[in-house]
Amino acid sequence: MDEKLKPLFTPWKIGNCEIKNRIVMTSMGGTDLFGWMEKNHFDKEGANFIMEVARNHAGLVLPGCQPVYNPMFGQWLYKNDKMYRDLKKWMPEFHKTGAKLFVQLTAGFGRSFTVSQMMETLYTNKVLRVLSKPVMDLDKITASASPSPNRWSDKVPSREMSREEIHEFVIAFAKTAKKLQAAGVDGVEIHAVHEGYLLDQFTLRYVNRRQDEYGGSFTNRYRFAAEIVRAIKKVCGEDFPVSLRYSVVSKTKGFRQGALPGEEYEEAGRDRKESEKAARFLQEAGYDMLNCDNGTYDAWYWAHPPIYMPENCNLEDVEYIKTFVDIPVVCAGRLNPETAAASIAAGRLDGAGFARPFLADREWVTKLMEDRPEDIRPCILCHNGCFNMCHYKGVPNDQDLMDSLHLARCAVNAETMQTGKHYIKKTKRSKKVAVIGGGIGGMETARVLKLRGHEPVIYERSGQLGGTFIAASAESYKGKLRELLAWYRRQMEQLEIEIHLNTEVKDLNGLEEEEIVVATGSAPRILNRVPGYERMVEACQYLNGTPVGQRVAVIGGGLTGSEIAYELALQGKEPVIVEMKDDLISQKGVCLANSSYLREWFALHKVPVYLETTLKEVREDGIVCTSGDGKEVEIPCDSVISSAGYVPAPLAKESRHVHLVGDCRQVGNLRTVIWRAYETAMAI
Repeated sequence: MDEKLKPLFTPWKIGNCEIKNRIVMTSMGGTDLFGWMEKNHFDKEGANFIMEVARNHAGLVLPGCQPVYNPMFGQWLYKNDKMYRDLKKWMPEFHKTGAKLFVQLTAGFGRSFTVSQMMETLYTNKVLRVLSKPVMDLDKITASASPSPNRWSDKVPSREMSREEIHEFVIAFAKTAKKLQAAGVDGVEIHAVHEGYLLDQFTLRYVNRRQDEYGGSFTNRYRFAAEIVRAIKKVCGEDFPVSLRYSVVSKTKGFRQGALPGEEYEEAGRDRKESEKAARFLQEAGYDMLNCDNGTYDAWYWAHPPIYMPENCNLEDVEYIKTFVDIPVVCAGRLNPETAAASIAAGRLDGAGFARPFLADREWVTKLMEDRPEDIRPCILCHNGCFNMCHYKGVPNDQDLMDSLHLARCAVNAETMQTGKHYIKKTKRSKKVAVIGGGIGGMETARVLKLRGHEPVIYERSGQLGGTFIAASAESYKGKLRELLAWYRRQMEQLEIEIHLNTEVKDLNGLEEEEIVVATGSAPRILNRVPGYERMVEACQYLNGTPVGQRVAVIGGGLTGSEIAYELALQGKEPVIVEMKDDLISQKGVCLANSSYLREWFALHKVPVYLETTLKEVREDGIVCTSGDGKEVEIPCDSVISSAGYVPAPLAKESRHVHLVGDCRQVGNLRTVIWRAYETAMAI
């Protein structure tokens, strides 16, 4: 093990509970022991994931947040005795790993509840609202501290919770914690005075405008959270550990307005000064640990950092708040293990929280301990698989129902939380399989084929593996994507997969392999009807090194175009974005944490954005566009980058022995490429 990492593997205590090391797997919705958005039960998929994390040397494991009142079917968590009996039978096996388990309990979501179009229909139609109430009572599960707008939808506002409802929740926390204690769980974590969830909404001044004992003064705003821990300690005893998920600073300017790193702003929520007082108050109320980050759903990129956020983005605030309490403090949020280890060694931090890295690779801690960091499959902070709640102008949460019901899957690891569907099954008859294209789709196909016992052969027309992912990972801030590319190339070496570089296959008839997988990717959409289109630089050309001038027009404000504009600005250039739709990044699958960062960054840095605007002509010194109202707009620029999307470029049609994977079948994202490649390799 690297000497710098050793502080991560020292023991510590939460109350009287000793934890073997400082690695904490923080909670992620979907990795639940009692099910997620379904009738509560002992969830074997969640339990298997938790067990694998524990076997791979995590010290403290927190399963997915468990609502004490289930949003689906309205069930109180403490009422199903069978799942606690099942949990009690499972706990001895878990404890053999040496890890400790704290179950995270949540009061719910309030105004942060991710409302979809279907939910809008259920709520706004009076008849459907009544009929759907036994399954999903939106009026109850979106209730907040005070009447307030939902983060995702203007059609489903939050009403004020009654005192009776608050008391009912406090009792439910205590009853649930008692049953978890009896089942052998080591502690609980209360979710959360954090991220703008329901308990946090009571503490935040811009949300809580109540006039009773749960609003107004500092003590009143934090009363709900304090009553919960006191009720748990009363029934479970003072020695039963209770952690609190806690956001040090809200980083929020108001409803649906976040504050970016380095931005000067007026805090609408909890600032450092209030946090000093709040942390001490919550400790005195009975909490035994603060599991910390920053942000709210209005500033979601702090709690769910996309790749644009700096590493260790929450660490400075968490280290600061530790000086005001005597209980252990954990930091989470794009944390670098070496940095965390140094902070722990210096006494500025007690535990290091990690979440999404476990989705990408459940064995990553083991690999660190064995000094094999290059074998870790990295999380690339895309949210495509784990948390792809998507929002743009005119829509609520634009997310497939299957994704809503199955969080905590992973774009780069098809097996995560899908072991009943995606698992390696050895083939009964080994085949030689030609894989045409050595991009991510081709390499994932070859990897799975080899693990199954087949003999894949990759034919790549260029001189290196990676395909369009080389360009996709080229921007300065995309180090994690470059790590993933390196991981795939290393997998090809370790598995001794036969590779033919600089070999272009034009005719499948010349191949001798029994099966053929075509992974030839996509081709850029060329705007050849636009006069002067030949003056444009295609997005991948720019990313692969084609130089551009100082003032650059980016045609296309989807994710690729927006990321290119972001990179241009970081390099000191002056980008201008031209987009036909009425919002940037208005595409399914891009998490709001990612898209809101870019939108707000462009606004803060005054990057010109022309929405509902169509490119009409490219000239030597600029472009001519047509705005939504039909007016002609001239935009001076030195260079023009075309990011108008891509179209599939398959070498052949699909047939019995010819399989298409990746963008040559259907243009998507990295998740669709990797999952389809995995499934295709399993079907051969």
